[in-house]
Amino acid sequence: MTRDELRRLAATHTLGEPTDLVGAFQRLGYVQADPIRAPARAQDLILRHRVHAYRVDDLERYYATLPLIEDVIYNYGFFHRDTRSLLHPRIRSPRGQAFMDSHPALRRKVLRYFNAFDEAHPRDIEAFCGAGVRGNGWGGTSSATTLMLEALHVEGTLHVCRRDNGIKVYSRAENVAPHKKPAERADALIMLMANLYAPMPQKSLMPLVRGMGRYRTGADYPARYEMLIRRGLLQRETVDGMVYVWPADLNTELEPTDDVRLLAPFDPVVWDRTRFEHLWGWQYRFEAYTPATARRLGYYALPMLWRDQVIGWANASVVNGRLKLETGFAARKPAGAAGALFREALEQERARFAQFLDVRPR
Repeated sequence: MTRDELRRLAATHTLGEPTDLVGAFQRLGYVQADPIRAPARAQDLILRHRVHAYRVDDLERYYATLPLIEDVIYNYGFFHRDTRSLLHPRIRSPRGQAFMDSHPALRRKVLRYFNAFDEAHPRDIEAFCGAGVRGNGWGGTSSATTLMLEALHVEGTLHVCRRDNGIKVYSRAENVAPHKKPAERADALIMLMANLYAPMPQKSLMPLVRGMGRYRTGADYPARYEMLIRRGLLQRETVDGMVYVWPADLNTELEPTDDVRLLAPFDPVVWDRTRFEHLWGWQYRFEAYTPATARRLGYYALPMLWRDQVIGWANASVVNGRLKLETGFAARKPAGAAGALFREALEQERARFAQFLDVRPR
């Protein structure tokens, strides 16, 4: 492969004809979650390109009726329920284990609540237990009962059955009997990540491989990765001085469209910053946590994909019920005949974005 071919593959692999919500998850395997709404959450911004007639908050709206789960694979996100059997049994996080070990009475009390009730909003648990606040590991504090709910979720005892205005509502999780051996579960998780971010630099994939193995027993994840290479399930190739990896059966013949797409900062197309700089030649930064005076692109700049090039970014906001887009460009703004095509495609994306948010485009 050449770098141009890799760029085309990166721009097209996870995009295509929109499908329904379940179909999108089956195609992607995993959708990263983020709570910032600017003007929509990352999971909604990712799904709007891949689900027909998707509207903001549709995932939360229909989640309870769909075979989906939210949990941690390498970070927090959403995936098909069938994938949950690949995650368990897993080693509890040191912080979660320490919290449960130091609060056994609270653990028993929380579980006693679930013996009496089918589901629980965190405020109901807090009223039942009255356990106060604790440090949350993020430099702030959280309700002790919320921390216990999160620890029991990671453990696999509870799961998120739905959300109430964005707040997780929990219920008892079904026991998961592993259907595969540890090595097979490791292989499946590695392939899931390799497919989602294909083609991916090996130096970016390996931290995910090691991270997934850190909390799961019975398999050496880096060794399983090398085994997948030897078995021909993953293809590894050095392109323009960088080692890339992708599933051997990946469709490499897709062609980019003339559409403009405003992508989430965590969209699979742009998620890996090493690949981004290698393929598109400029540095994209997620600046929501950067002091305002140090931002170059904006609080929640959305990478702007046109054809197979990420040519710039846009900041989107809703002002008086109207969509406001402010664009910036990494190099020159498209001009001439190409510029006319770009402007038309951008206006079409503006209309789609406004429809997604249920606001006026201008």
